[in-house]
Amino acid sequence: MTTTIEDAFGARMMVRGFLLNNQLTDFSFLPREGDGQGGFKTDGALVANRVEPGKRPRSSMAPTLIFDRQTHQLVATLGSPGGSMIINYVAKTIVGVLDWKLDIQQAISLPNFGSRNGPTEVEDGEIAAGVIDGLKARGHTVSVLPMTSGLQGIVRVQLRSGQNAWAGGADPRREGVALGD
Repeated sequence: MTTTIEDAFGARMMVRGFLLNNQLTDFSFLPREGDGQGGFKTDGALVANRVEPGKRPRSSMAPTLIFDRQTHQLVATLGSPGGSMIINYVAKTIVGVLDWKLDIQQAISLPNFGSRNGPTEVEDGEIAAGVIDGLKARGHTVSVLPMTSGLQGIVRVQLRSGQNAWAGGADPRREGVALGD
């Protein structure tokens, strides 16, 4: 599941109780590449992600299902709002759960970080100054910014009794919480 619909109230249209996504905002509204000052490159190259009939917009939605390689059983599901930062949020959580063996809440609560083909971005107030200095010493350009991801996830866990159950997690940066027995 993903909890993003592009803009507050998405396309502002509801169908059978669901608000529709406003995916049009994922298109470039400039049809030609410019210099950012209203001018165009000398070749006037068309922007690949321009609004045009029959095209699908670029999107970073990443609602994710994780399956066990041997049993093919569902292991986890997770997703997040956050525009082009979604991919980094989801990847961080997957690494936390699968590689670092954190529970889903711990993985979601990890500091956010990443890159979107630009500077290394770190979550404001969550990454130690020494880490930022270390990144800069290695040649990174670092941007510190708010990253209110809104991640949510559910993971299959094994109880002490040996039975399987589900555990949930919700991003503490937002208003949601995971509840259950």
